[in-house]
Amino acid sequence: MPKTVVGLFENPGLADGAARDIEALGFPRREVRTVTEPATFEVTGVMSFPRLDFETDLVRGLTRIGATQAQAEVYKKGLQRGGALVFATGTEADVEVAADVMNREGAVRIAEGCGPEPYLPVATSPNMTPMVDSPVQAGRIREPGGGAQFFVW
Repeated sequence: MPKTVVGLFENPGLADGAARDIEALGFPRREVRTVTEPATFEVTGVMSFPRLDFETDLVRGLTRIGATQAQAEVYKKGLQRGGALVFATGTEADVEVAADVMNREGAVRIAEGCGPEPYLPVATSPNMTPMVDSPVQAGRIREPGGGAQFFVW
């Protein structure tokens, strides 16, 4: 059963470097792929929605290899912000090595979202000191390294 590892990179140059490093390990060129959002979308007809078609195909492809809908949406948003995806398919041992390369090159760690951020009411008290520059983070986890994810299809 083939296994694919996917890494999201905020910088397409880092993605290209990771793909070259993976190929240098002996991965066949056809098993390593880099995807970025096209700079322009060619309109092919009156009812053509090329950006929507690209994004729909991307999400469909990611869910076919085992990503959840939420993970696929996070990857799509990463591309919309100018990032790049690297895919490497092979044996379990091969994709683990590819994941190490992706993580070393800065694949972004993502967290699944399943809807909008929750609304948390503000509690106020006359004796409370407001928090400024709170260490609490809301939203997606986004840090370089450790972000390559495995999918079996």
